Amino acid sequence: MPSERDGHRNRSWTRLDGVDLLRGLAIFCVLMNHVNIRLLIAKVPYTEGLPKQLVSSLVWNGQCGVQMFFAVSGFLITSTTLRRWGSLVAIRVRDFYALRFARIAPLLLLLLLVLSGLHFTGLQDFVVKAKTGGLARALLAALTFHVNVLEARRGYLPANWDILWSLSVEETFYFFFPLACRLLGREKLLIALFAGFVLMGPYARAILAGDSEIWREYSYLGSMDAIALGCLTAILVSRVQFSQRLLRTLLGLGLLLLIFILCFSRQADRWGLGDLGLEMTVLAMGTCLVLLVAAQTQWRAPRLLAPWLNLGQRSYEVYLTHMFVVFTLFHVFLATGKHLAAVPFCFVAVILVAARFGQGVGRFYSEPMNRWLRARWGSGPDQLGSAIPAESPRLT
Repeated sequence: MPSERDGHRNRSWTRLDGVDLLRGLAIFCVLMNHVNIRLLIAKVPYTEGLPKQLVSSLVWNGQCGVQMFFAVSGFLITSTTLRRWGSLVAIRVRDFYALRFARIAPLLLLLLLVLSGLHFTGLQDFVVKAKTGGLARALLAALTFHVNVLEARRGYLPANWDILWSLSVEETFYFFFPLACRLLGREKLLIALFAGFVLMGPYARAILAGDSEIWREYSYLGSMDAIALGCLTAILVSRVQFSQRLLRTLLGLGLLLLIFILCFSRQADRWGLGDLGLEMTVLAMGTCLVLLVAAQTQWRAPRLLAPWLNLGQRSYEVYLTHMFVVFTLFHVFLATGKHLAAVPFCFVAVILVAARFGQGVGRFYSEPMNRWLRARWGSGPDQLGSAIPAESPRLT
C-alpha cells in the first residue's frame, strides 16, 4: 500500500493523504494505550504527578483509535464499492467477498498460526487459558468473527488475541454489507439502514451493554455506528460537491470534535457524553467530517509527514502485529530495571519498531499475497469490478 514519496504528486485518486493521517493517528492511539496497559500491570508509577487529562489524552485513547478506524473503514469500503460497480446496489457479492478475503485473510491466518505455535510453547503472554475456552475456542472465535462475544462471556484473551475483537465487528458488518446492498435494492433504503446503525450505537453502549464493561466497548451495535457513519459520508461525497468555503468550515468543525474527544475527554465525561454513549459517536462524526474534506479537496501532506502517512498506510499490518513488539520491548524494559527515566524511550521505541515491522510485513507478505490472490481470481482493471489498475496503490 505505501508508495515512494518520489511519486507523491502522481498518485491515483485512491491514495488520500488525509485518510492516511487519520489512520496514523488511530494506530498511534492504540500503540500508546497498549504500552500504558503493560506499564500499569507491572505497577510502574510513571503517571504520578502528571495532569490527569494529559495522561488520558496520551495513553487512554486506544478505544477512540479503534472507533476512528471503523469510520475510516466504512468510508473506504463504500467509496471503493461505488467506484468499482457504479452504485451500491450493483455490487457483485462474490467479488466483494473475494477482494475482502485477499486483503484480510493472509495476514490474519498467518497471525493465528503463529499465535497457536506460541501457545504450545507455554509462553505466558500467549497462552489461552482454559477458563476462556482454550486455544480451539479462541481459533473458532477468530475465524468466525466473534472474539468480542467470547471475551464478553468468558473474560479477556491474551493481548495478541484480544485485538481481534475489532476485526470481529468490522468483518461481521462487511459480511452483511453486500447482501444488504443487493437485497434492499435502493440506496435510499441503505441510507436508512446505515442511519439506524448510527442511532443504535449510543443506545447499545449506554443501555444494551448493561454492566458489562467489555460488551460496552466491544459489542457489534456499539461499534457499527462509526462504520455506518463512514458509509454515509462516502455516499454524501459521491453525490454532493461542497464549496471551498464550506469545506473549510466542515474541516474546522471536524478537527474541533476530534480534539474535544481526544484531548478533553474528562470534560466530555462531566457533560455526560460517556453515560449517554455519545462520546464515540461524536468522535466518529469528527472523523467523517475530516474524511469528507480530504476526499473532496484531494489534500496532499508535506514531506515532513511522510513517516506518519506510512504508518497510516500500513495500519492494518501494524495493528495485527504490534503486540509482538510491545511484549518484546516491554520485557527488555523490565529486564533493565524498570527505570522511570526509560519509560518515554519505551513508548517511542514501540511506535518506531512497530511501524517498521508492520511495513515489512505488508511489503514482503500481505501485499504480495493480496496481489497474488487477486491475480489468481482474475482481478485487474476489467475484472472483479475493479476500478484500480494492477500496479497502483489501493484504497483498501
